[in-house]
Amino acid sequence: MPSSPASEISELVMPKLGLTMIEGLLAEWRVSPGDAVRAGDVLFVVETDKIANEVEAPSDGEMIEILVDTGATVPVGTPLARWTGAGLAPEGEENRTPETETEIATPDTAHDETGLHPVKTPDTSGESGKRVKATPLARRLARQHSVDLTALQGSGPGGRIKAADVEEAAERVETKASPPAMHAETNAEAGMRIAISGKHASMARRVVAAKRDIPHFYLNRRAEVLALMRLRAEMNAAGGPKVTLNHFILKAVARALMQRPEANRIWGEDALIGFSRSDVGMVVDTSDGLFIPILRDVGRTPMDRLAQEARLLADRAAAGELRREDMEGGAVSVSNIGMAGAESVLPIINPPHSAILGVGAVVETFRPDEAGAPSLRREVTLTLACDHRVFDGMTGARLLEAVVNGLEAPHSLLQTMDV
Repeated sequence: MPSSPASEISELVMPKLGLTMIEGLLAEWRVSPGDAVRAGDVLFVVETDKIANEVEAPSDGEMIEILVDTGATVPVGTPLARWTGAGLAPEGEENRTPETETEIATPDTAHDETGLHPVKTPDTSGESGKRVKATPLARRLARQHSVDLTALQGSGPGGRIKAADVEEAAERVETKASPPAMHAETNAEAGMRIAISGKHASMARRVVAAKRDIPHFYLNRRAEVLALMRLRAEMNAAGGPKVTLNHFILKAVARALMQRPEANRIWGEDALIGFSRSDVGMVVDTSDGLFIPILRDVGRTPMDRLAQEARLLADRAAAGELRREDMEGGAVSVSNIGMAGAESVLPIINPPHSAILGVGAVVETFRPDEAGAPSLRREVTLTLACDHRVFDGMTGARLLEAVVNGLEAPHSLLQTMDV
């Protein structure tokens, strides 16, 4: 492909791959200066704290110069390279969230957020050139630790290699090459530096920024869940997808958002952005860290289907196969740590969400009944973290009250609701 005149040279910039993305890690270049590129060829891989994305060429062109090396974290809009094809999204171009109300018009969801190029999760190749299935993070860790992907058996669906598989292989190599015990003890006494991934570093910056920039306030309530636990046991005994306490909580939050639409909003700097669907984020703990995939229109989703969709997203998260669209949208998420035994948690809001519900363990306690006699109760502590730019105290209290009411009358969560 002949080189175009200098007047036709344009810049490839760091694209904005999400509503709140302000920077990205340039994980890998797939092309070099002088390469001829066809529309749809992968140019580079970008990692955010959420997911790794392959960025494809929007047109034919020839690479002229690479301006940013791999491993660098740069702001959205930063020029990454010069080439003879079309440019990517310009700096500062805003992306809109789907399902918004009157404050912001609904976009054409058939296109990706930049509107210029598709983004997909790749299959990867090992050092020997053999084609293997691996997550983008696994491939980057393999390069860092000199691990041959073709020699690994992946633990993900279909044998897909995950980051944990690479880390285990790297640990085996490091163990074989360990120095004498005396040297290891000396290092331990001095403290050991443990390398973190670019995704981990990006996540850390995001959490710090969220806690610093979002004016959090917290509300606490206990919910009595004895009737819910009985209903759950009856449903699971009848067969079908296994229903958990967390599924009921997700449903209760979604129904509360339908009842209190003033809480189904996020901060948009110059406006509040409201949603018409009852989408809810579900915090999932994986070997690669925490992810928050979004369950769609939970308030109108039957419980058995909700259980199936939640399991599908949890499995994708564990396998490192979440797509960008799996993690965008909604205003509220749920973080349930009860299975670890903690009785309560003060969660940090995940931008751009405006609230997150922290859920503790179910605790048995005795409280007086109407006659004053001790009565066994099963209670769970709920802590709602709210963004004070979107919520005032009463808005948050009413949303939390609606959640508790749903959990304490669990049969109501199984009924069709059209609001």
